[in-house]
Amino acid sequence: MPTVHIHMYEGRTKEQKRNLVKNVTDAIVKSLDVKPEAVTIFLHEISKENVAKAGKIVAEA
Repeated sequence: MPTVHIHMYEGRTKEQKRNLVKNVTDAIVKSLDVKPEAVTIFLHEISKENVAKAGKIVAEA
């Protein structure tokens, strides 16, 4: 059972998320020869306030 975790900034639309999970699922099905029902995807939406790069909070950069 392939399991995928995708971490991304919050703010994407439901349609964008639908497209993402469909495309990722299709790629896994094709690459690993599994059924779509075997693929689980977790979307982790993260606020830019909770991410830092180069010593700075992303929301403040």
